Amino acid sequence: MPVTSLSAVVYFDHAASTPLRPEALAASEPFLAGAYGNPSGMHGAAREAKTALEAAREAVAEVCGGRPGDIVFTGGGSEADNLAVKGAAWAARDARGADGVVTTAIEHKAVLGACDRLARGGFRVERVGADATGSIDLDALAGAVDERTAIVSVMLVNNETGIVQPLGEVVELVRERAPRAVVHTDAVQALSWLDLRVAAAGADLVSISAHKFGGPKGVGALLVREGVPLVPLIDGGGHEGGRRAGTQNVAGIVGLAAAARAADECRASDSERIAALRDRLERGLVRAVDGFLVNGDRARRVPGILNGAFPGVEAETLLVALDQRELYAASGSACSSGAIDPSHVLRAMGLGDARARASVRFSLGHPSTATDVDAALEIVPGAIRRLVGAAA
Repeated sequence: MPVTSLSAVVYFDHAASTPLRPEALAASEPFLAGAYGNPSGMHGAAREAKTALEAAREAVAEVCGGRPGDIVFTGGGSEADNLAVKGAAWAARDARGADGVVTTAIEHKAVLGACDRLARGGFRVERVGADATGSIDLDALAGAVDERTAIVSVMLVNNETGIVQPLGEVVELVRERAPRAVVHTDAVQALSWLDLRVAAAGADLVSISAHKFGGPKGVGALLVREGVPLVPLIDGGGHEGGRRAGTQNVAGIVGLAAAARAADECRASDSERIAALRDRLERGLVRAVDGFLVNGDRARRVPGILNGAFPGVEAETLLVALDQRELYAASGSACSSGAIDPSHVLRAMGLGDARARASVRFSLGHPSTATDVDAALEIVPGAIRRLVGAAA
């Protein structure tokens, strides 16, 4: 079956995965074909791979606001989240008997799943709620943190609503109430839109994933600040400073670094342009679709995400109708059977099952254009009219 070209579709699912940036492809290609050495070896081919690996480590550290030795390359954002949450919790329990894990109800499933696993292993796990604007409840967070807290994990940008969370206030609160606890942030959705040197400066652990900002799939990184103890998930040959065993994916890692540099360099101009496109899409949907509701605080969103509800229409049915017109968007999390569950994020915000089931996320990225928005403003209202008419 031929692969559909991105240029042939109207793609509004960049929060799920972005197209590969040309810089990432160019950086990766030599290590997919000719440069095949293992970076742990001693000979010339190995040294070539090692040099590229360490140059990538320096580049990622610079973009994330850390030192090269802070960077642990992983198989993606989910692995980075799991390494951070489980690794820090296990290390704190081993060192001082800490058994508290605090997170939020609006986290990505990688963090929530890691916390659930820790709960089954005897940790006390607290999930803090959010308000209708999509921001976490800082008072509840303060009440959940105590001297036995091992780790607090709060995402920087929510993957469904695009709302920027008050990470600086979280860090300040944790330092005051539980100074020995570490703070992790899932910054997987953030790098395209926020300068992590500033936005994640206070966090001890920071997760990123390449394919969210124009890099290849299957590669990510965890920034681990100096002195932060971490028990590895994968034992073996002592790679990545003993924090993640296994031969590194050199091609993917150099692609990640190239994409991170490109996203960092064009962030300001891309953000301004894409925010204008998102606002144009939002205004058009408000005018064309009766009852369209935006989910979350408009003032706290990153530029690339518009999450809104179409009352009276099931999002799953709408997404199928849009797919038939080659407009690709997303809704809540997909379960193993393929059905769409109501978004746990929107439910945690108190928006209710009906609104959650009617909500669609349109996410834009660096290739998005006015032509995409124009197409969406023709396709989406037409699909809504047909679905409402069919149900009448």
